[in-house]
Amino acid sequence: MASHSHLDHRKPLVFDTHELGRRPGAMLRLTRTVDAPRDFGIQGVIGVPEGAPLELDLRLESVMEGVLVTGTARAQAEGECVRCLEPLEFELEADFQEMFSYPDTDDRNRVIAEPGDDAEDDEDRLHLEDGLFDLEPVLRDAVVLALPMQPVCQEDCPGLCSECGARLADDPDHHHDATDIRWAALQGLADTMPDGEKDEMSGAEPGVDEKQEK
Repeated sequence: MASHSHLDHRKPLVFDTHELGRRPGAMLRLTRTVDAPRDFGIQGVIGVPEGAPLELDLRLESVMEGVLVTGTARAQAEGECVRCLEPLEFELEADFQEMFSYPDTDDRNRVIAEPGDDAEDDEDRLHLEDGLFDLEPVLRDAVVLALPMQPVCQEDCPGLCSECGARLADDPDHHHDATDIRWAALQGLADTMPDGEKDEMSGAEPGVDEKQEK
């Protein structure tokens, strides 16, 4: 009984290579615009919104080992500046190349598993399944590598004021008067005291003008 692929050819990032054939040297070019999958980017930082248009330009090449897929993905990524927290947009262009290997099969088209020294490498290898391949995991890796890990709205973004949180780019002259922390607590205490107690702290008698002659 022939093996069946668990890949669904109706999914937008699953591609069929039957038209390409298995003759080495054959090539097929494809363009496709699909809706971006969920969580497509660096979570909580920047990424392509779910459902946003994702443009794909692909070149499929038949080689002895399988199908070599080379392509470029383009989309509009969104996130926020890590310095001032303002929303930003990023024109994403991610290049990628991946080999999808033919599975070794017997005359009944069943996959033959032959463990060897490269068994661990074989686990990381991507295979064609009944002539189909899923591009989504390859695209996810390519998109993450193409996105900035620390996105900024502009290279010289000054960020936020550490004292009040104001956006410094909106007010280049923004500043706070420096206060000697040794006197700040006393000043705060004095502001809450009645006038009589303030006079006692200053050494003057309540209601007596220091300039009054004896």
